[in-house]
Amino acid sequence: MSDDLGKFGIWTFDFEHQPAALMRDSVQELEEQGWRAFWIPELLGREALTHAGFLLASTERLHVVNGIAQIWSREARSTQGAAHLLADAYPGRHVLGLGFGGTARPDVKPLAAMAAYLDEMDAVQSPNPAPATPIRRILAAYGPKMLELARDRASGAHAYHVTVEHTADARAILGPDTFLGVEHAVLFDADPASARATAREHLARYLTSKYNVAKFRRLGYTDADLSAGGSDRLIDALVFWGDVDSVVEKLRGHLTAGADHVGIQVIGTPPGESAMPHWRRLGEALLADN
Repeated sequence: MSDDLGKFGIWTFDFEHQPAALMRDSVQELEEQGWRAFWIPELLGREALTHAGFLLASTERLHVVNGIAQIWSREARSTQGAAHLLADAYPGRHVLGLGFGGTARPDVKPLAAMAAYLDEMDAVQSPNPAPATPIRRILAAYGPKMLELARDRASGAHAYHVTVEHTADARAILGPDTFLGVEHAVLFDADPASARATAREHLARYLTSKYNVAKFRRLGYTDADLSAGGSDRLIDALVFWGDVDSVVEKLRGHLTAGADHVGIQVIGTPPGESAMPHWRRLGEALLADN
């Protein structure tokens, strides 16, 4: 799968704030630039599978990855049916990423809930024609047990807001052959004060959510790192900021640590505006060997 997606792709929330026409123009330009993978979340209103279908229909070669489709948003049977159709209609171009979206539910154990959801998907009996290229699915995974589930029950794992050290730990658990896709936020701002202020605003909700806090603690971050908007060392590990060359060098660190693919999330773009100028700059720096 990594050969299809390339080493780097675009990961963005921006389409939540844009009309369909601008979304279509953007993915078509990214495809023309040579990007091979485009990652979309499900959080602010866009429904994951129809969103993926629209972007696939708007392009010819671009791979669209749900990063992630929330399992709470639809029954497993419906997810399987939608993924089945996308696999048939766009062979090899859709990757179904599944996860919780950071939402904790009382008395629900994430590992058991995900395993049960996968069981339900796998048990679906469909009269629909089987796609020539099977459904490809990955799991949002941070902790060791979820990474093991991604290794054993999916094509691989997707890690969001992680450090290079986490990537190395995840690769050790997944083994050499399981796909590992890593998201990382970047900001083209060389001023430490303003860059970290923007990064802290972006990361605020993640520094208080249950599963993200547990992830950061496993990586050795302390109460001091997680308080007051996050320590400089935590912020700098989660958001790569600076000029293009320094940002690109840091992104390559994930590949060195064992990632197959890095989804780059450009932050700092006002809602409704396009990050295309930054995506073009990244393309110039990265696509020659993608």
